[in-house]
Amino acid sequence: MRILVIFAVFATVLTVLYKWRYKLLNMVLAFALLRKISVVISMNMPTIKDKILPKLFNKQVEQQA
Repeated sequence: MRILVIFAVFATVLTVLYKWRYKLLNMVLAFALLRKISVVISMNMPTIKDKILPKLFNKQVEQQA
């Protein structure tokens, strides 16, 4: 019975977090320190870095040419 209650609470928390994910993300990123930390962490992930950086630099090169 205890495991069932824990599972129900966990599922409810996940559902609420998923439903309000963009509002929660905006609240977290409103703080400059948390925004800087999130950028540093995401830029340390190779897949994100490989996908974002080339797009940013290609747009700048196209505008100058």
